[in-house]
Amino acid sequence: MTGFARVQGHDDRFSWTWEVKSVNGKGRDVRCRLAGGFDFLEIPARDKVSRRFQRGSITLNLQVVRSRVQAAWRINREALDQVIRILPEIEEKVATIAPSSADGILGLRGVMEPLEEEPSDEVRAAVETRILEDLDEAIDNLAAMRAEEGERLAPVLSGLADEIESLQAKARTLAAVQPGALRARLVEQVRGLVGDMPEDRLAQEVALLAAKADLREELDRLTAHVAAARDLLVQPGAVGRKLDFLCQEFNREANTLCSKSSDVELTRIGLDLKVAIEQFREQVQNIE
Repeated sequence: MTGFARVQGHDDRFSWTWEVKSVNGKGRDVRCRLAGGFDFLEIPARDKVSRRFQRGSITLNLQVVRSRVQAAWRINREALDQVIRILPEIEEKVATIAPSSADGILGLRGVMEPLEEEPSDEVRAAVETRILEDLDEAIDNLAAMRAEEGERLAPVLSGLADEIESLQAKARTLAAVQPGALRARLVEQVRGLVGDMPEDRLAQEVALLAAKADLREELDRLTAHVAAARDLLVQPGAVGRKLDFLCQEFNREANTLCSKSSDVELTRIGLDLKVAIEQFREQVQNIE
């Protein structure tokens, strides 16, 4: 979900620049940094982003510069009066000073001020429309960059799904998860702990232990989760949050497999599963 876009625009009165950037985020977080006097654009800007993106931390930065062309100038009467009042005192104390002149006085900072004409409502509305149109272009460019990132990640995620599926298939073939082998091992463990016992009692104890140690249900769910992940990866639209939830389910099954395992090879496969699932989860953070 990373990306960056910049769009510039201008008219006779203003020039502006939109910078839009996005980084990973579980939800959608929009932050606006707008030029002074243009805070009123925050609501429509947020609305445009919310309609386009479902996830990511997105920052909008708008810089606006007013044209330096001035329509007229005015005299700051208060500043002029202050200058005229203190001129005699200065001329009295500094004998070598040249006599004051009108152009010298008017050239003092603050005596002459540019008169900026406020734009009419029609002009302001036109500027707002053009600025928001340029934001649409910036959002389009950002979306295109994020889509390119998603296309590059698709084979990576598909490969990790294949690895998860391969590991669960390998776990399913181990003798430790086969019902017959599991029962034989449990019978030996029970007899080793309590010695001989009636066959019916032994069968009950072994049945209880076997039900707790049986991993076929977890492996079946892993198979179903892999299929669901593959379906989501080819679906159009935003699927990032659904994949986030699916990663939680992947982790739950892998943790259960490791906790139930009493076989070294099965434990190793469980740990490899957890690594592959974590890699899958990290890549999902980049998905819209």
